[in-house]
Amino acid sequence: MPANRLVIENCAVATMDTDGTEYASGHVVVAGHRIESAGPGPAPEDLTDVVRRIDGSGHLLTPGLVNTHHHFYQWITRGLAQDCGLFDWLTTLYPLWTRIDEPMVHAAAQGSLAALALSGVTTTTDHHYVFPRGAGDLLGAGIRAAAEMGLRFSPTRGSMDRGASDGGLPPDFAVESTEGALLATEAAIDRWHDPSPESMLRVGVAPCSPFSVSSELLRSAATLARAKGVRLHTHGSETVEEEEHCRERYGMTPTELLESTGWLGPDVWMAHCVHMTDSDIAAFARTGTGVAHCPSSNARVAAGLARVPDMLAAGVPVGLGVDGAASNEYGQLGAELRNALLINRLGSHREKSLTARQTLRMGTMGGAQVLGRQEETGSLESGKLADLALWKVDGLLHSSIADPVAALVFGAPAPLTLLLVNGSPVVEDGHLVTVDEDTIARTTRAQARRLASLAGLTPPTPPTARPV
Repeated sequence: MPANRLVIENCAVATMDTDGTEYASGHVVVAGHRIESAGPGPAPEDLTDVVRRIDGSGHLLTPGLVNTHHHFYQWITRGLAQDCGLFDWLTTLYPLWTRIDEPMVHAAAQGSLAALALSGVTTTTDHHYVFPRGAGDLLGAGIRAAAEMGLRFSPTRGSMDRGASDGGLPPDFAVESTEGALLATEAAIDRWHDPSPESMLRVGVAPCSPFSVSSELLRSAATLARAKGVRLHTHGSETVEEEEHCRERYGMTPTELLESTGWLGPDVWMAHCVHMTDSDIAAFARTGTGVAHCPSSNARVAAGLARVPDMLAAGVPVGLGVDGAASNEYGQLGAELRNALLINRLGSHREKSLTARQTLRMGTMGGAQVLGRQEETGSLESGKLADLALWKVDGLLHSSIADPVAALVFGAPAPLTLLLVNGSPVVEDGHLVTVDEDTIARTTRAQARRLASLAGLTPPTPPTARPV
């Protein structure tokens, strides 16, 4: 018999399985790293080797959330370029980002990961694409932070090889050579990627965007990724300016450019995809290309409203993403559930755009599918990895909402009583158990100030209190 069983019972359960199975009062049994069973009512009394039994009364149990797009390093540049569109926002921040180093990235990753875990995330990706010379092991800094936090991690080795002198958006000092980027990406895969079924670490290939990389890098990166058996990620169709750039330089739309360079397929996912035509959506659906929907970030830089209901109706895999904390200072995926639901109702489908359950599915099974891990996580089913979140929905801000899924998605951020990753606790009673939150706060504050100083910025001082 399997040892070290953990039982959660007497709670509402939203399994997010193919049939959308839910239990008004149900249970989940965890054995080691995996879910042993999920079902209605309390768990069997005759279970052996139970090391912990949790009464989940007043709670909703869901799969852990899956974050499909992020830039961890941006945690230490939050609150800047507050009133900019994407291109102006980027050109404002590139000079700061090219001064980052390994201690800064480790601290920023800790801050980003802490925010994610406290909002119910069990699996996350990161897209790191800025590698100043002599800055240290920046990809390794994020990987180390994720291991310390205990989250399942899918980092992507990003790159930029087309600077301003070659018609790209980033300054020349922020880019790598094409050959250098490909060699470093291959080295990262060889060093870090773990394809095993219970893997906590899978590496992807991620040239940054159509306006910062060459078509040569796109083609060669796709070839490399498929030779190594890893996934591909980039930004796509994020802004009107991006489409204008692609038409002017390549005579193609972003989707046409990406398809011409081998960047559509079931092993690819794109961030944002705000400005998608019917033919773009059809191409994504036909090829199984996934989308990371980032509603808060899209609003922050005024990128526009993605056609998520149309993508879902066409069969496009769609997950949710926080995006970098410099374009989403909240930094938590739990908030993206509510924002995705509400923002999409401003579009042409109005109140029929998304339901609470469709939105929760995007944040769980949808994200797992986008990252290629739908057979292992994303739903509460026997044999799947024990990545789950137990939300308290009987407190002041939720108790009058009879539907627990609506309480989680429509309501205020729900307190997180327990977050399990691979069967191990990462959050208990709303606090991290694997790392110290106060230490992370101090370290990220110090590194943000150090970066600002190196960049010649004066940190703002709080306003002087005035007598009432």
